[in-house]
Amino acid sequence: MAYTALYRKFRPTEFGDVKGQDHIVKTLRNQIKSDRVGHAYLFCGTRGTGKTTIAKILAKAVNCENPIDGNPCNECSMCKAINSQNSMNVIEIDAASNNGVDNIRDIIEEVQYSPTQGRYKVYIIDEVHMLSAGAFNALLKTLEEPPSYVIFILATTEVHKIPVTILSRCQRYDFKRITIDIISERIKELLEKEQVEAEEKAIRYIAKSADGALRDALSLLDQCMAFYFGEKLTYDNVLNVLGAVDTHVFSTLLRLIIAGQVTQAMELVERLIIEGRELGQFVVDFTWYLRNLLLVKTSDAAEDIIDISSDNLVELKENAESIDAERLMRYIRIFSDLANQVKYASQKRVLVEIAIIKLCRPQMEQNYDSILDRLSIIEEKLEKGIVVNTTGSPSNPQAVVSEINEEEQAEKISLEELQNAVTEEVRQVAQNWRTIISNLHGSLKPMLLGAKLSIGSDNQLILLFSEEVDKDYVDKEGQKEAIEMAIAEKIGKKVVIRTKLIEAGNDKKQDFPDLTKIFKNVDIEYEN
Repeated sequence: MAYTALYRKFRPTEFGDVKGQDHIVKTLRNQIKSDRVGHAYLFCGTRGTGKTTIAKILAKAVNCENPIDGNPCNECSMCKAINSQNSMNVIEIDAASNNGVDNIRDIIEEVQYSPTQGRYKVYIIDEVHMLSAGAFNALLKTLEEPPSYVIFILATTEVHKIPVTILSRCQRYDFKRITIDIISERIKELLEKEQVEAEEKAIRYIAKSADGALRDALSLLDQCMAFYFGEKLTYDNVLNVLGAVDTHVFSTLLRLIIAGQVTQAMELVERLIIEGRELGQFVVDFTWYLRNLLLVKTSDAAEDIIDISSDNLVELKENAESIDAERLMRYIRIFSDLANQVKYASQKRVLVEIAIIKLCRPQMEQNYDSILDRLSIIEEKLEKGIVVNTTGSPSNPQAVVSEINEEEQAEKISLEELQNAVTEEVRQVAQNWRTIISNLHGSLKPMLLGAKLSIGSDNQLILLFSEEVDKDYVDKEGQKEAIEMAIAEKIGKKVVIRTKLIEAGNDKKQDFPDLTKIFKNVDIEYEN
């Protein structure tokens, strides 16, 4: 007999076996028990969360000869026929390959004939968003008023592509991503039935890699079991099969990045490639590692949010102490962008190496994130009185100034001049800008959140807008006065502001410094 994949072998046959969708299961069971079954359902949600499975169980339950508490009995002739896919009452249609008007017309003709057995004819249309506009229009009337013995169940992963006219005729059920804990428990149940031994850490990693899709988790488990057939499934085994990287490697990489050791970081990437690690998965996992670091850095109860062992949590906390939150957010932004690029890149390694170099050498970039990162590094060096070179050996404290490159020195001077040039009122507004915005009411608050607080050559505050509609709104009578009043209430002094429109992507926007970033994050005293 041919081997059956785990997700097919252990597909739930009744509502009680479905995991992680209790809100949907309870509603459907109550409808069946009270004989209030709808004529059209829309199941939407991410892949592998049970849409088609629940559709098949519902089709069985409404046709079952002996339903038990809203569940199909799986013993009667109708249940057995549906389970073996031999029933004429349940018609499954793949809209990805049957998406034309003619296909829908065939359905419309078929629904005119009542079922020879059972109570209902159930049409399950999978990936319904793939239907053409003409096919949707052809389906409309039948979907709104089908014969009493017909039920339509539409399933989709992209509900935003469904016309509103279709949505309004269906009962909509949103399927949630399944939690790591629920997926882990299900994997343990199946491993026990398959008589396979596995480490808890390995099970949880598979559950996490599935990204909320139980079917994906079982496919990954199937892959790991096949590779290590007859052996205990360990954490290292799972990492090898899935091409993933241990968190200890992420810790090592982060320390190399913080130290600015580009060569050693490139060597680490080289080792990962030689070991056959998948770079796309590496980028995603490292981004999650940085996210966990940020949570540890900013939350007092990170243990309740992060799914990680106690040993790794200790190491995570140690690494969190060595880096500030602003730099972590810059790292996360760079690797989040990289994750999108790597998916479709032919030279994944080059992109990963460039991203790591960006982290190690912030002076190569000119945006504010990298400038703040560089200033933070300079501040740390000046506080310690030493400069750490690429080999980690301390330099002479007297040589600190000479070892700061010309670009950093120029930046230090310009920021120092800016700090000395602005008035105390402007400084106070910049430092309290978020609080000032939060004290405003109505539509002003969201308008100002997208604005940039800067200063003009006349030492007057400027609000820069990328959207003309936002600027026009703030320029209306009474709006600027409300902002100036909020400023006066906060700092005790009246400050006049003006507005300016800068088109998105315009290079002139770089001529205006962002005061909130400069005066919030930079507070360095430089000696002449």
